[in-house]
Amino acid sequence: MIKAVLFDLDNTLIDFMTMKQKCCEAAIDAMIASGLDMEREEALKILFKLYDKYGIEYQKIFQKFLKEVRGKIDYRIVAEGVVAYRKIKEFYLAPYPHAVQTLIELKKRYKIAIISDAPRIEAWLRLVTMKIDDFFDAVVTAADVRKKKTYGAPFNAALKALNVKAEEALMVGDRISRDIEPAKKLGIKTCYARYGERYWTKKPLKRGQSKADFEINDIKELLRVLQ
Repeated sequence: MIKAVLFDLDNTLIDFMTMKQKCCEAAIDAMIASGLDMEREEALKILFKLYDKYGIEYQKIFQKFLKEVRGKIDYRIVAEGVVAYRKIKEFYLAPYPHAVQTLIELKKRYKIAIISDAPRIEAWLRLVTMKIDDFFDAVVTAADVRKKKTYGAPFNAALKALNVKAEEALMVGDRISRDIEPAKKLGIKTCYARYGERYWTKKPLKRGQSKADFEINDIKELLRVLQ
């Protein structure tokens, strides 16, 4: 019997990569307007290559970017990019459609937790900004246990915080290597959020290819799964 639902955060509850793309576009536009002599598409291509290298949450990415394309850092241009990024971030930071209503229904019957590899403060900022932080009985980040999800430690910490056994929990996530596989190894039931996969797969996986216990195309389908 399922007693708890564990959620990944980015691209499972929120459309993180759409937000990231829009924020970066706004930042590059602002930097170009303030003196960066580059074409927008080329600049974005280089920026996201740097994100691949340093991590999608890397806080000094614009400094790295200017060092890469200009050989030195112009902090006025960096500041223009940061301000533009932050302005657009609040506009695009929102839960997926049906996410809030689904959480409302789940909260009536289950314990709910977040398990995220995002930096601790970033995870909380997203939850508080979207006004969904009160839904969760526990929020576990990699920083809390000093291990990422692939090691299993965040899942064990969440189970302990919720006081449930592995077989009494369901993990919902968009990444097979980070959400589905490590949860299954611990005996946790899994649900693959297919709607988030477009950010890391070149083409959609075939039904069942995720090897999760369940697959959903919309977060609201989770209620049917749990029935």
